[in-house]
Amino acid sequence: MKAEQFVKEICSLSFENTFNPYSDRCDIYDYFDAPQMRRALLLKILSAANSVEVDSIWIGRDLGYRGGRRTGLALTDDVHFSHHAERWGMKVDRPTKGQAMPERTAAVIWSVLTLISSPVFLWNVFPLHPYEAGDPFSNRAHNAKERIAGEELLVLLIEFLRPKRIIAIGNDAEKTARKISGNLEVIKVRHPSYGGQTDFLKQTHQIYTISTTKQAQLI
Repeated sequence: MKAEQFVKEICSLSFENTFNPYSDRCDIYDYFDAPQMRRALLLKILSAANSVEVDSIWIGRDLGYRGGRRTGLALTDDVHFSHHAERWGMKVDRPTKGQAMPERTAAVIWSVLTLISSPVFLWNVFPLHPYEAGDPFSNRAHNAKERIAGEELLVLLIEFLRPKRIIAIGNDAEKTARKISGNLEVIKVRHPSYGGQTDFLKQTHQIYTISTTKQAQLI
C-alpha cells in the first residue's frame, strides 16, 4: 500500500453523525480549503513516517471536536498543531480560523511527546470525529460499525509503517490493538482524561525512561 491509497481510503469514510476532516469542511471554523490542507499534511506525515523506523503508534479512541476534528491529526489540538508537523520536519499553516482552541487530552499527550525524540505516530481506533445527533460540537464514542471500519484502516497503517510496538491509550484502544496487532507488542496506558493524568504520565515515563526531573515538571 502507498500513502496516497491510505489517504484515499480514509477520505471515503462516511457515517451518520460524524465529521471527516479530510473530506468535510466546517462552515464555522474551517478555511475554505481546510479539507485539502488536512489531506495534504496527513499524506506528508505518512510518507515521512514510512521512511524511518517508527518506534510506536500511539492509539486513542476517536477524534475530538476540540482536537482532531479541527487539525486532522490524532491526539492533537490547534495549540500543538505546529509541534506535530515539526516532529516530521514540516512547517504548515493551521486549517482553522481564529484563536487556537486547546484540548486537555492533547495538552497532556504533548507534554510527554516533547520529551521523546524517537519517531511516534499518532492515530485513533476510529479516525473521524463522532458526535451526538444534532450537536456537531460534541463527542461520543464510536459504534460497532464505525469501529470495524477503523480497525480495517489500522491494519493497513500498521502494515505500512511497521512500528516496533503499539501504545494503546485507554481500554477501547487496547481492545482494538490486541485484536488486530498479531505478534506486535501492545502496551496499555491509562487515558489521561477523567482522573487518569497522573497514571498516564507515570506509565509513559517508565516506557520511555523519562528522567525523574523531567517527569516532575510534567506533573
